[in-house]
Amino acid sequence: MDIAEELGVSTATVSNVIHGKTKKISDRTVQRVQELLEEKQYIPSMAGILLAQNDSRIIGVVVNDHEKYESRALEDYFIASSLNYLSAEIEKAGYFMMVKVTKKWNEIVRFASMWNMEGLVIMGFCGQDYKKLRSLMHIPFVVYDGYFREPGRLCNLAIDDYGGGFQMGNYFKETGHKRALCLADNNICMDMQRYLGFQAAIGKENVEFWQIPMTERERREFYLEHLAAMRRFTAVFAVSDFYAIELISFFHEQEIRVPEEISVAGFDDCPMCERIYPKLTTVRQDGERRARLAVTVLQELKEGRVENEGKTFTLPVELVIRQSV
Repeated sequence: MDIAEELGVSTATVSNVIHGKTKKISDRTVQRVQELLEEKQYIPSMAGILLAQNDSRIIGVVVNDHEKYESRALEDYFIASSLNYLSAEIEKAGYFMMVKVTKKWNEIVRFASMWNMEGLVIMGFCGQDYKKLRSLMHIPFVVYDGYFREPGRLCNLAIDDYGGGFQMGNYFKETGHKRALCLADNNICMDMQRYLGFQAAIGKENVEFWQIPMTERERREFYLEHLAAMRRFTAVFAVSDFYAIELISFFHEQEIRVPEEISVAGFDDCPMCERIYPKLTTVRQDGERRARLAVTVLQELKEGRVENEGKTFTLPVELVIRQSV
């Protein structure tokens, strides 16, 4: 293979890079192979070869198949809603959307190269993964809800997580709650920001933070084990609608009335919030606005407007008051 000869590496190394098998290959070698593959517009399929001859008009959306989704990432309320908005905005801009779910960040490189992507929207990976991708790919991409101390050349489309938590904490306080619980499956990044905002508004002495398990079975066991302790609180703020709706269902099974005995609120304002009883009080983020921004920024990056590289766009959120509090 001429690419292997030109770089002085084996054909097996080139093949492994193409197919995402890079665990035993140095980052520098992967980068050299990837750059030459892109330069020569090598795409390992006939469809890809045809795409390489013209602009593909494809924007890829990659979702991390995190263990908390239990292999059902696209069923998650937030992800499903985000894909819906992205699909509409990408089509409106004259592009096609392709979706990939993966646990491995290095598969994104092959995915983007195979289809000659014009841009990517990436969700759910960690900061070091995004930085590796940025060093390995020339394709413009934006991140949904990244959390970076030093973003470098990464473009992050975030929301005001702290402000959303603060709005919810303030509302709990206004409605007389003096003993509140916050639930999340981790204690870092945006979930922690939501908790810190909540705590600042309602008062540190009035709130506890519980880290819940990531799988549904383990969460149910956790709730059963801690049911008596949960009943000491008058309200629960779950940092996602998914957990809030799941908790309301659990309380119904235990014949605990929401909101009469305990109030429950979430975060995101997914469509399910209005389809359950009681309807869920939550914090709304504007999925349509973020999707539109994602497409706009990708177009600008493709045109060489590098001022968006390293920039974090923080979109506002708003409290939505319904029946569950």
